Amino acid sequence: HYVLFSMTGDSMADSIDPLYTHKAVDEGDNVTLSCRYEITGTTTYNLHWYKQYPKSKPEFLLNIMQTGTLVSNKPARMDAKIRVDKVDLIISSAAVSDSALYYCALVPTVTGNPAALYKNTDTVLL
Repeated sequence: HYVLFSMTGDSMADSIDPLYTHKAVDEGDNVTLSCRYEITGTTTYNLHWYKQYPKSKPEFLLNIMQTGTLVSNKPARMDAKIRVDKVDLIISSAAVSDSALYYCALVPTVTGNPAALYKNTDTVLL
């Protein structure tokens, strides 16, 4: 059996993009899904991962704060790693049930006027 992963990125201000759009692995393999991101300002950002099955709403997997703190709703087989310009979602022992569309999102955390940060909203479906 093969496990298929599709990815897309979503940014509410700066930029985040998946390193690839599709990935097929053998069942039981470990897989790393990666997104590169760029932050140009001094706003604090959180990096989110979501998983979406066909005809279903996206399911929150995890939130990684810039400090590296991880807040998650993820299965034990999933982990995440954040670097200066890249965020990884690591899935151990991929299962057929992992076949889905995965979203990486760069979300600002603000206490002031968030409208200014949402001027250039875009979604890239790859």
